[in-house]
Amino acid sequence: MTQDPLDVALKETTTHQPLAVAHHTRPRTNDFVISIATSNGTGSISANLVLSRAIFRMGIPLGMKNFFPSNIQGLPTWFVIRVNEHGWVGYRHKVDLLIAMNRESVREDLSGLPPGAMVILNDELQDALERDDLTVYAVPFAQLVGKACSDPKLRRLVINMIYVGVAGHLLGIPQEEIHASLEIQFSGKARAIELNRAAADIGYAWAQENLPAQERLRLQRREALKGKILVEGNVASAIGLMFGGIQVFAWYPITPSSSLAEALMPLLDEWRRDPKTGKATYAVVQAEDELASMGIVVGAGWAGARAATATSGPGISLMAELTGLAYFTETPAVIIDVQRVGPSTGLPTRTGQQDILKAYYLSHGDCKHVLLIPANPKEAYQFSMKSLDLAQRLQTVVFVMSDLDLGMNYWISDTFDPPATPLDRGKILSAEDLEKGIEFARYRDVDGDGVPYRTLPGTRHPKAPFFTQGAGHDDRARRSEKPEDWAGNLARLARKHAFARSLVPESLFELNEKPTRVGVVAYGTSDLPVREALAILKDQHDIRADYMRIRALPLTTATVEFLAAHERIYLVEQNRDAQLASIIRAEEPHLAARIRSVLHFNGLPLDAATVVNQILGQEKH
Repeated sequence: MTQDPLDVALKETTTHQPLAVAHHTRPRTNDFVISIATSNGTGSISANLVLSRAIFRMGIPLGMKNFFPSNIQGLPTWFVIRVNEHGWVGYRHKVDLLIAMNRESVREDLSGLPPGAMVILNDELQDALERDDLTVYAVPFAQLVGKACSDPKLRRLVINMIYVGVAGHLLGIPQEEIHASLEIQFSGKARAIELNRAAADIGYAWAQENLPAQERLRLQRREALKGKILVEGNVASAIGLMFGGIQVFAWYPITPSSSLAEALMPLLDEWRRDPKTGKATYAVVQAEDELASMGIVVGAGWAGARAATATSGPGISLMAELTGLAYFTETPAVIIDVQRVGPSTGLPTRTGQQDILKAYYLSHGDCKHVLLIPANPKEAYQFSMKSLDLAQRLQTVVFVMSDLDLGMNYWISDTFDPPATPLDRGKILSAEDLEKGIEFARYRDVDGDGVPYRTLPGTRHPKAPFFTQGAGHDDRARRSEKPEDWAGNLARLARKHAFARSLVPESLFELNEKPTRVGVVAYGTSDLPVREALAILKDQHDIRADYMRIRALPLTTATVEFLAAHERIYLVEQNRDAQLASIIRAEEPHLAARIRSVLHFNGLPLDAATVVNQILGQEKH
């Protein structure tokens, strides 16, 4: 009879008391930060997601940030989990528990900890420990994983699940929640579930047997997450495109948008096939580059299809000319920009809001585009779906301005509501319409909203065809270089852009009971840390401010009214050059002097402390 590897592991290890006992620190329940330092390409992401999902299943709010290098494997990577039962789960620098598995980064990781922090340390890295004000638990990972997995090639992937078990015991995570999370993470892979469960159980049992109980950092069940889901923003966008009726999706791989396309393809394969013939009712094309992918989208949009692409900053630069063509020929197209850090190649695996100005004015000449700016997965779903309607309603390019933080990290989200209204195809004239005697002039403003009517290629009527061109044209699409035709066309396009104010998502407002002269404005993933910063400013510094989150450009009427109602506007942005502030100053110059910028551009997600410190510094002056 073979021995249970769990029993063997426990018998062959000795009791491990903490190497160093920290000074007294206040016990914290459901309010701390875990940082997991490993090597990229070792399978640690699966272990980290199992740990995160186990906490999620306990009903405790948490936020997850994955910091990984832009090479394929080998360099240090960090996964940060912030637990906070009040919902403040945005990024925070201060780490309470470090799980140290990477030799290359361990000295820096340890030196950055505050006094009193806890450390789960791979015992092979003990030589890096040079402090006595930490509580350190040295764990014999190599010895334990040898008992969990007999295949040396698999041990480097399974070893990370040991720390899931150790951390689970120390923090008070029930084993059944770890097991359930493993089933989800490795769904349909029985062997992977077996191996990883063995490793997690060995880590859990070893900690139970060898480590003293601790009460400083604990997790307790809550009921805060009923009806919530865990989902990445890119997956949410893919689901939104599917429900939005996407027909053509063209893309070229680029971090951090590739996972959107990779999520969309199986969704379409499952849900978008003709039930009788089994044939696909969509087309997904991986093009040879970003120029080609945008060309496919513009061509498909011209033919009447609902078409989109996904890319990031470098791809946006390459798409500039075709974006201008779509704008001027008034061809529907959707671009989902999962923003990263630039310029140039920049930091492909770091986050920012660095394409706002470029996307809004993309192409040469007078161009302004519609931008939808989601802050969470539910909005990524909603705005991706809505973008297809807006592109066809307005006959223009619509950007969905996501970012790496939203797109590639898991977020707690409300469930997604299915679409409640039919697809909006916009102003399309059929052969029957033309037969009734309706006059068709492709670029004429008939309704006063700047949006003309169009016909689709293949419409069988002699009045339907028109010539599409990027050169000057009159309202009947005939080539023209007359000044009045050119100026009239640009003026009408400006009216259409202004009309879009009434169609884009409205800004969201959080107002104080009493009027205040200070307003704070943010957009996208800055939302959560900014709202936490506002609570800190109110509770600790007696500064009360109204809050507005802008969700789209052009600016809505209510957005401008909020700006005008406050003497000082702190505009929070994740870029160096205050890009949205530049747009607002250009379009609402009478408000320019009110705007004060709060800027963050180091590639890490925004944190509340940065917002608080910059606002306090400017309020003092």
